[in-house]
Amino acid sequence: MAHKVVAHFIDHTIVKGTSMDVDPGKRFCHVLTEDQGSVEVDLSQVKALYFVKDFGGRPEYDEAGEPKDGDSRLRGSHQARMTFQDGEQLSGLMNRYPPNRPYFFVLPMDPASNNVRILVNRDAVVEMESLSNGPNQPAAAAPVARKAKPKPATKRPKKTAWVFDGKGIKYVDAEPRRP
Repeated sequence: MAHKVVAHFIDHTIVKGTSMDVDPGKRFCHVLTEDQGSVEVDLSQVKALYFVKDFGGRPEYDEAGEPKDGDSRLRGSHQARMTFQDGEQLSGLMNRYPPNRPYFFVLPMDPASNNVRILVNRDAVVEMESLSNGPNQPAAAAPVARKAKPKPATKRPKKTAWVFDGKGIKYVDAEPRRP
C-alpha cells in the first residue's frame, strides 16, 4: 500500500508524494511525486519524513502538545521532545528511548494530527529529552551522571601450549621465542 509522505530535508527543501519502500533499516527510499516522477530520497539528508493523511494538512487545527488521558498509544511508549538543527521542536511518542538506530519512528502526541507517524533522522536532532520516565510514568528529574566503577585488575593467565609426545598431549607453559 502506498503511503502519503512529505520529506523535509535538512537544506529546507520539501518533497511530497507516495512511497511504498520506507524502511528505517535502510538509508534510501523512493517517493513518487506528481511533477518529478520517482525521486530517490537519501534519509541521511532528511530531517524527518512525515507520513500524512492529507498533503494540504489542516492549518486551522491547533495540535495538542500533550497526550490525552486514556490514549491507548501511551501503553508501552515513551514521551519525548526533540529539537532539530533548524530549531523546530517535535514532541511525540516512541517505543524506545533513547533511540539506538540512525532512523526511528515517532507518533504525534495528538491522535487527530494530520501526521500518522514521523520517521526522524537522529543526526538532524541536536537535543532530545524524555518527557516520561518510562512507559506510562510521569516525567522525572534528569538522572545524575555516575562514574563507572573501575574493574579490578585481573592477573593474566600464563600462556600455555600443548605438545604431543607420541603417547599423549601435554600442556606446558609457553615461553616467548627469543631471536
